[in-house]
Parts: sequence; C-alpha cells; structure tokens
Amino acid sequence: MSFAEIIQKYPEAAEILLEKGMHCIGCPMAMQESLEDGAKAHGLNADEIVKELNEKLGKK
Repeated sequence: MSFAEIIQKYPEAAEILLEKGMHCIGCPMAMQESLEDGAKAHGLNADEIVKELNEKLGKK
C-alpha cells in the first residue's frame, strides 16, 4: 500500500509514521512509494510498522 493510500484511508496513521521518523509522508514522490519502500529508505522494518499501525488503529 502506498503512503497516499494509507493516509487517505487512515489519516491518523500520519502521526504514527511521523513518530517513526518518516517525515517524508507529505513529499509528492513519497506519496507514490509503498510503506515498505519508505521503511527501507529510513532503515526501518516495514513489518514492525504495519504491526504497530494495525494495533494502534484497531485493525487485525
């Protein structure tokens, strides 16, 4: 899922991503990137971020 899709569907996810240091979520190029691509670029584990997003957003 791209950053744009995540933010559009779950606007509250922006705060979580910003807390992770992913400040590029507003960048036009980043909005086309997948969460996995962005996580790799920031040296983060995409699976851990997805798990945290699901937990904090009440998704399963």
